[in-house]
Amino acid sequence: MSSTLILGIILVYFALLILISQLTSRGANNKSFFIGNKNSPWYLVAFGMIGTSLSGVTFISVPGWVGDSNFSYMQMVLGYLLGYAVIAFVLLPLYYRLNLTSIYTYLEQRFGFWSYKTGAFYFLLSRTIGASFRLFLVANVLQLAIFDSWGVPYALTVAITILLIWIYTFKGGIKTIVWTDSLQTFFMLSAVGITIYQVSAHFGWSFSELSQQIDASPLSKTFFFDDWRDGKFFWKQFLSGAFITIVMTGLDQDMMQKNLSCKNLKEAQWNMLSFSSILVVVNLFFLSLGVLLFMYANQLGIGIPERTDDLYPMLALDGHLGTTAAILFILGLIAAAYSSADSALTALTTSVCIDFLEIEKKKVDEQTSLRKKVHLFMSLMLFIVIMIFSLISDESVISSLFKAAGYTYGPLLGLFAFGMISRKKVRDKWIPLVCIISPILTYLLQYNSKALFNGYEFSFEIIILNGLLAYFGIWLLAYKRR
Repeated sequence: MSSTLILGIILVYFALLILISQLTSRGANNKSFFIGNKNSPWYLVAFGMIGTSLSGVTFISVPGWVGDSNFSYMQMVLGYLLGYAVIAFVLLPLYYRLNLTSIYTYLEQRFGFWSYKTGAFYFLLSRTIGASFRLFLVANVLQLAIFDSWGVPYALTVAITILLIWIYTFKGGIKTIVWTDSLQTFFMLSAVGITIYQVSAHFGWSFSELSQQIDASPLSKTFFFDDWRDGKFFWKQFLSGAFITIVMTGLDQDMMQKNLSCKNLKEAQWNMLSFSSILVVVNLFFLSLGVLLFMYANQLGIGIPERTDDLYPMLALDGHLGTTAAILFILGLIAAAYSSADSALTALTTSVCIDFLEIEKKKVDEQTSLRKKVHLFMSLMLFIVIMIFSLISDESVISSLFKAAGYTYGPLLGLFAFGMISRKKVRDKWIPLVCIISPILTYLLQYNSKALFNGYEFSFEIIILNGLLAYFGIWLLAYKRR
């Protein structure tokens, strides 16, 4: 696939996003940017959130995971359903009752200044690293596919990538993103659907035959109950999925900002429940695609890459699946990455403006100017972090930094859980120390888990441990209300 064709596809794609931005941002103000004037259709929010949840990492990696872990990821996806139910019926009623724009203002009302700033800081840290990492992956793909052959510097590729996001989000914010994320979800799901269709057509299978072949494959084994120490053990993955969802969706300003843009609590709950149901089906499609890609490569004698994550990109971009699949793969990859990054940039801007600069206390004529400056500043921060990743040039170190961002959600879990379960007050000024110590202890326990726990290895459930340690630390600072 030629670099000129890929560039043409990308330019048309972003032209469409900018057009949507122009149409949706008419008459936009700060309220539009932060919460979409609380007028977003719940079904549109639900559909667009699929793209935000499935990042570019997921788009590439989930089909490849099948080779190493079968369908075990579905155990975690089923846990997501429990997590989304907790969000819909516990967290969303709280956020709507308090009429929050930034969900971290709850911590100020419940505990005090330092708890509030600590929660907001951990969100900023997590999302900046996470969004930068996802954009870093996509920028690398674009650099290799297009710009290296043209002699374009990597820094310029990154700058253009972020500039495009800034252009279509700087005015409308969440009001625009509700629509652009829906478009990007459509492209992502189209890429997966067309690829599945083309592989099944290659084998001459009908839909029922396709289902039977996937079900008969040893790669489709889903449930693992044999060894409790195994990372694929059902209850470890199921409970991890539930808590990851609660923390990385329910306690994350990025994901909650879309829900808070719905007209009322009931519509936000409908959005959450319908979105979670669709997400299960979508992940099943991604895993099924993985089985089909392995079958396809084996039949044609195509070598499986050492990194199975590279299987889908290799088959799509090397022309094995046809031009249509290649085009949709590029669109799907970009859509997956940008639907995460654009909402992250908006959420980061919202958090800085409300949680740290207290924009709502400024004069009305100053608020819009301040928000635009913060939006530009956060775009610059993403650029700097991506360039730091590129300078490190060590994939294992970068992956470790990305995983480290996951540790920062543990303190948020502990803070919100204690605030909602206990009625006690806490010594607020010591909260930042607890939220520093709990991730460090979590890392030490994970690193030494085999020796300490009879061969047990922590997997995704590490976030539960982190949250429990933070909860215990906060409990030590608690005292009864007078």
